[in-house]
Amino acid sequence: MAKKAASNLVNMLLALTLIAFVASLALALMNNATKETIEINKQKKVDEAVQKVLPHYRDMEAKADTIIVAKTDIDTVQFKREVKGKEVEYILTRYTAYDEAGTLVGKAIESFDNNGFGGKLRAMVGFDAEGNITGYAILESNETPGLGAKADKWFQTKENGGKGGGAQVIGLNPSVNKIMVSNGKGDEKGDVDAITGSTITSKAFCRLVSIAYEAFCYGNDAEAEAEEPAEGENVEGTDEAQADGDTEAQPAEATK
Repeated sequence: MAKKAASNLVNMLLALTLIAFVASLALALMNNATKETIEINKQKKVDEAVQKVLPHYRDMEAKADTIIVAKTDIDTVQFKREVKGKEVEYILTRYTAYDEAGTLVGKAIESFDNNGFGGKLRAMVGFDAEGNITGYAILESNETPGLGAKADKWFQTKENGGKGGGAQVIGLNPSVNKIMVSNGKGDEKGDVDAITGSTITSKAFCRLVSIAYEAFCYGNDAEAEAEEPAEGENVEGTDEAQADGDTEAQPAEATK
């Protein structure tokens, strides 16, 4: 009897092991089959967000580059940002858009903050060429429905379903306006009205917008310096032409 019971136990364990193996294999195959679709849908969401935050997107060519923040790598930019007493590394994607003439129209930055009420909050933030906020789109959020989840609309214009007024970030420029909640204290008091009952989410949103603006500004000084002639540099070859003697002949001094 004992031998029979032991035999049944072994058979049961073998059967359970086989079932677990088959189930794991099926899940792995299903994951591989859906992985590509998930990535395609994710990229589609990002592309739609870029179009949404850059109003003139359809009339221009968008060019994407990657900004790696606070990480040492070749052809990357680094800076460190302290958030709530901890140093944070950011890897952000920036889309720089130009019009048909090649003139800068604006930039869209895929930004995030890890300290929302529900954890990570990720959004695409758009700026025009002067750094004014032109739009945003939430890409990832685990915020509470009816409270923090309102972030997708709250900070928009009233025409786009937002709260409007002091809650609206569209049109603000982080170089002029303080992108922090207006109910903050001391140095943390800013120009943006928080979502009612969701100050934590609102602060996270403001931080990701500020981070996006830092990414927007990266390289702007270098571009400006490249466009402006350095001190002493020839303008349109005038000095060089004079040095080569290519100047209008001066009349000789009259002799008596």
